[in-house]
Amino acid sequence: MSEFAVKPAAPADADGDGSAALVSLYQKQKKIYARAVSGWFAGWRWALVWGTQLLFYGLPWLEWNARQAVLFDLGARRFYIFGLVLYPQDFIFLTGLLIISAYALFLFTAVAGRLWCGFACPQTVYTEIFMWVERRFEGDRMQRMKLDDAPWSANKVLRKSGKQVAWLAIGLWTGFTFVGYFTPIQTLWASAMTLGFGPWEWFWVLFYGFATYGNAGYMREQVCKYMCPYARFQSAMFDKDTLIISYDPDRGEPRGTRGRKTDLKAANLGHCIDCGLCVQVCPTGIDIRKGLQYECIGCAACIDVCDGVMDKMQYPRGLIRYDTQNGMEQKLGRATELKRIFRPRVIGYGVVLLLICAGLLTALLLRSPFRVDVVRDRGTLARIVDDGWVENVYRLQLMNATESPQRLRIHAAGLPQMKQQGQDRLDLAPAEARWVAIAVRVPPDVAMQAGTGSHAITFDVTLLGEKAQPVRHRLVEKSTFMVPR
Repeated sequence: MSEFAVKPAAPADADGDGSAALVSLYQKQKKIYARAVSGWFAGWRWALVWGTQLLFYGLPWLEWNARQAVLFDLGARRFYIFGLVLYPQDFIFLTGLLIISAYALFLFTAVAGRLWCGFACPQTVYTEIFMWVERRFEGDRMQRMKLDDAPWSANKVLRKSGKQVAWLAIGLWTGFTFVGYFTPIQTLWASAMTLGFGPWEWFWVLFYGFATYGNAGYMREQVCKYMCPYARFQSAMFDKDTLIISYDPDRGEPRGTRGRKTDLKAANLGHCIDCGLCVQVCPTGIDIRKGLQYECIGCAACIDVCDGVMDKMQYPRGLIRYDTQNGMEQKLGRATELKRIFRPRVIGYGVVLLLICAGLLTALLLRSPFRVDVVRDRGTLARIVDDGWVENVYRLQLMNATESPQRLRIHAAGLPQMKQQGQDRLDLAPAEARWVAIAVRVPPDVAMQAGTGSHAITFDVTLLGEKAQPVRHRLVEKSTFMVPR
């Protein structure tokens, strides 16, 4: 992390005048040249890179019922997720999904620290992709450092410009794919061939594309260290039984260089050969040997590279490893550590997460195949019509939440001798939403007996099926009937 650069005040001059102190609150960010690493955790990280990006880039191109499988049509206010058709009134499902994501993050963090940050966070995923591109054009750590220090030449221009073109292409394709979740991607692709995007499509393709380009290409660790709020409050979810990436000082110290056949006891050395590779592979540039730091994103690159060094030196692996503070301090065995992972906090998170998932799944399974909203016509709240009958006008929004045609029946009830005028049966096309006006009337004597003011009524909307199944589903919506003075 950058520290304040403060120059001390110079002593007073010969005339007794004090010179002003120069205080600089910021220093230039030192560029981090992360070294490539291979190993078990690196393999898992790349598996998640492939998995998440195949899902993100491929999902908009999948078709379902002759339409895009996942499409958030903001203009039509319909959200398609495979067989689900959701409306803005179904916002509760999005809320449930966000709560599940939050509790899953709490659970994983309590168990094994920043797993999300190190393996699946979009910032980590795209940084990994951009760094891979950078290595293809400029080489690994030492080659990149030499290239940056070298004077400009045709070779340097070619390598740098090639990297930039590849970064921009990835960023713009990412922005295009993002917009493809809101505008049908087949239509978007046809528009892209003629540069016929609408203004908001242009804005979001460029905005999301350049955000990806800037965050993954240049800001990288600064996003994790300074911009991401999770780095600041993660410690609230850690305890001494949380698995974290740890350096074992009892094994590693005193550190120092040596040959493979050096007698460690005679040389008074630990297993750490002070090669510095754990620092070189770290994407945030920290030294894990200094202990747990909030800048550590838990990518485990230092574990992979250290295990490789231990193999070459013919020392046991695990000088840097996933371990708990209690495990390190009390020398607990692996089996004991794993048992202590299932502590009350973790069990609590797990139980709450399962209950929320079960509740959301149940709500989706029991979800009505259509929706009804009743709105009073504010232009004519109540009026007296022919023969003294009192009439109220309502507007019903009927929404087909399936991709099959539906026939609905509307019936108003609540006051004696109530009559309704307007469509009492109608057909809805697949995923159609329609407004219907319904006039409800009561005779003068009923209105007089009920008295002035508002009176509760209901609209019973029934989904009609085949002859063998006359009624498939029904919804009852409450409203009020106004009797004027």
